[in-house]
Amino acid sequence: MSNSTVAKRYAQALFKLAQQKNSITEVGADLSELTKVIKESPDFLTLLNAPKFSIDRKKQMVAEIFTGATPEVLHTVQLLVEKKRVDEMKLIAKTYAELAAQAQGTANATVFSTRALSAEESANISLAFAKLVGKQSLNITNEIDPSLLGGIRVQIGNHIYDSSVVNKLERLKRELIG
Repeated sequence: MSNSTVAKRYAQALFKLAQQKNSITEVGADLSELTKVIKESPDFLTLLNAPKFSIDRKKQMVAEIFTGATPEVLHTVQLLVEKKRVDEMKLIAKTYAELAAQAQGTANATVFSTRALSAEESANISLAFAKLVGKQSLNITNEIDPSLLGGIRVQIGNHIYDSSVVNKLERLKRELIG
């Protein structure tokens, strides 16, 4: 079984459990925090993979570290430790976030711009592009890309909407040169 299949199954199971307990948002927030911990402390995964510690000790450490986490997330991480699949945590969190967004009628979008977007600009972009992909709203992540020269590029899943100055100049160049 490929890693993405394993992560998808764990994420789907966790999502169904969170749905039953009406804790989709809380579980999502805990998974987001878990992802931050993994990014900021890569040694955390190394520790959980270390053969020096017993599985029971690793599960105890996880319980001590994530005392404020929802039981669903805590048990999932402990299960991943037990099954020696801790390297799947980031992908599980990402897949869970996609499932939660889909269930809530939202989608994640990355907006590339030459400067930071204001809250009003983000809201307007969310409103306009959400309709294009059949969603109620978008969770926007703004990334600064000075090479665009102006305008924006919006990526929603596999869809890219590019209205940047660089893209328009490139199109004009193709039309003129042939």
